[in-house]
Amino acid sequence: MQDKQIIDLYWARDEQAITESQRSYGGYCHSIAFHILYDHEDADECVNDTWLRAWNAMPPGRPNRLALFLGTITRNLSLDRWKGKRAMKRGSGELTLALDELAECVPDKNSTEDAVEAAELERLLNEFLHTLPARDCNVFLRRYWYVEEYGEIAERYGMKLNTVKTSLFRTRGRLRTFLEKEGIVL
Repeated sequence: MQDKQIIDLYWARDEQAITESQRSYGGYCHSIAFHILYDHEDADECVNDTWLRAWNAMPPGRPNRLALFLGTITRNLSLDRWKGKRAMKRGSGELTLALDELAECVPDKNSTEDAVEAAELERLLNEFLHTLPARDCNVFLRRYWYVEEYGEIAERYGMKLNTVKTSLFRTRGRLRTFLEKEGIVL
């Protein structure tokens, strides 16, 4: 089923929308959640919560790209669950390391007090990502959006582990330089 048809089902308040979302994007959303939580049960719960959030968001919202919309909901729910578990001292893992690496070059959202500044930062990040060669961009997104481990990224792109780490280090450096040139104070 096409995305437009699935969105139309949500707008019609037809429960088939959830079935079609699961069929089309269940694996994608589970992958996002699992790479953050490393727990299949928690990932499944986040995916189920994604369908509820999508149900509540449509209408009034009509996403342009359903995969991105559902992936973002899943990612946010997974991060919230991860933070909750971390607060209960149940371990950290790869997400902590990935967030610490990015903290060197991207300011904390709490220091970006207004929504306008947050939107500008998002625009600049997207602009920066479009300047990268495809593989560098994909490696960066795999690490910092999908929170994949270095080894998974290396295997996916046929790279050595140290090459992945070096690539990410250099890309973070270029991001830092790019943001500083754009007036973002780090």
